[in-house]
Amino acid sequence: MGNTLKKIVLAYSGGLDTSVIIKWLKEKYGCEIIAFAADVGQGQELDPVREKALATGASKVYIEDLREEFVSDFVFPMLRANAFYEHDYLLGTSIARPLIAKEQIRIANLEGADGVSHGSTGKGNDQVRFELAYHTLNPEISIVAPWREWDLNSRTALIDYAVAHGIPVPVTKAKPYSMDRNMFHISYEGGVLEDPWTGPDEDMFMLSVSPEKAPDKATVIEIQYEAGNPVAINGEKMSPATLLERLNQYGGENGVGRIDIVENRFVGMKSRGIYETPGGTILHQAHRAIESITLDREVTFLRDSLIPNYARMIYNGFWYSPERELVQQMVDQMQKHVTGEVRLKLYKGNCIVLGRKAEKSLYNQNIASFEESHGYSQNDADGFIKLNALRLKLYAETFGR
Repeated sequence: MGNTLKKIVLAYSGGLDTSVIIKWLKEKYGCEIIAFAADVGQGQELDPVREKALATGASKVYIEDLREEFVSDFVFPMLRANAFYEHDYLLGTSIARPLIAKEQIRIANLEGADGVSHGSTGKGNDQVRFELAYHTLNPEISIVAPWREWDLNSRTALIDYAVAHGIPVPVTKAKPYSMDRNMFHISYEGGVLEDPWTGPDEDMFMLSVSPEKAPDKATVIEIQYEAGNPVAINGEKMSPATLLERLNQYGGENGVGRIDIVENRFVGMKSRGIYETPGGTILHQAHRAIESITLDREVTFLRDSLIPNYARMIYNGFWYSPERELVQQMVDQMQKHVTGEVRLKLYKGNCIVLGRKAEKSLYNQNIASFEESHGYSQNDADGFIKLNALRLKLYAETFGR
């Protein structure tokens, strides 16, 4: 690639890494740098971004409000699939990257830029997620990954570089963990959190109170679903982003959605991460509850067998892959009858399903009842059991037990 680039669009957050990167790109490539910040629900973190990016060398700054698109076109499709990675992780960081990359490429095409850049480290997953998307959405674009090029090989070195160049950064050597926030979750990793035996300080958390400090009275809510998507809370219809914000508030107030995990990164190492996903945790539980009465048994089994692979596609950066899109089409076909209502209780870190109902429900109380029922003869179970036992009997008679 050399130093021939004329214009680079940088995915910019205003944090430590990207604050330093603008200055470094200017020094290394001597070309125009356009900063792009995606508003996917960071809140006030974006307020100083424009002024800061221009002050550190950007020629132009794009700040794009992507909140509704993020929830409707990325978070909700993922939730329709009930995706989670390695038991607990609801993929909050992973699912934002393909949208950010998509908008970054759109701006690069609009500006006639010949390069894109990001602040992901050479040890992490995000470099893979961003760059797989870049390659897919614009195969001709040049990619600059500073963490794989420069000699600033630690966050301490970055802080020293920032201080030397007068770049203000929101991180100190005393508290150098990394934070990533969007509307779906907040992640914390690195620095003081790298020892998996060391618990986090309570003042680190931003979206939720600790379960111990949550109210002594439970919050009961009802969520309405249409074709697999949540559309209303307590009878009030709202947009996808507004609905998620409301559930973040309910969940956060009740200490719902905190996890502390050691996960397996795509690049081969283990990483300790702490996550807050209050609204997402509620929606994950609620969606499973409404599916339990609207989704066929074998369809559910088939979909659940796909969850680990689907989740890995998102975690590993293959959102725009043909295999993810194929599985998504199957999932969405399954969701066409997932319509109804779920009632939940939020209490001191717990999200408990209290009830579920649907106009078209596969749950038939008359058949399932232990009382006298119609449409099912208990005597039929005798032949059913004998047929299923036949191969077991033959195996036992032939080989013994």
